[in-house]
Amino acid sequence: MAQRVTLRKRTPYNTTSARRRVVKTPGGKLVYQHLKKLPSAPKCGDCGIKLSGVPALRPRQYATISKTKKTVRRAYGGSRCGDCVKQRILRAFLVEEAKIVKKVIKSQQKPAGRK
Repeated sequence: MAQRVTLRKRTPYNTTSARRRVVKTPGGKLVYQHLKKLPSAPKCGDCGIKLSGVPALRPRQYATISKTKKTVRRAYGGSRCGDCVKQRILRAFLVEEAKIVKKVIKSQQKPAGRK
């Protein structure tokens, strides 16, 4: 004969916030153990891949852990992946180089126009 499991608390509906598992207690009773929602890992804001070095937690749990565990030691630490940071640095460098080249070309054309 199968033992009966009774609801302990929360909503009786099968929602994501009311997931439960049947567990046998030391007294031999079967009870529901309510499971928490699974966390999703933080993603890169540019490309959307999972950020390595930052733990996957529920939003409220980030408030309880230290800042060193929420970020990595790099520019755009806990928000962008290493590849996207590399692209940003390269793009900024190339933009600056283009400005310098533009300025040099302009300065070379001025004396030629006066002659």
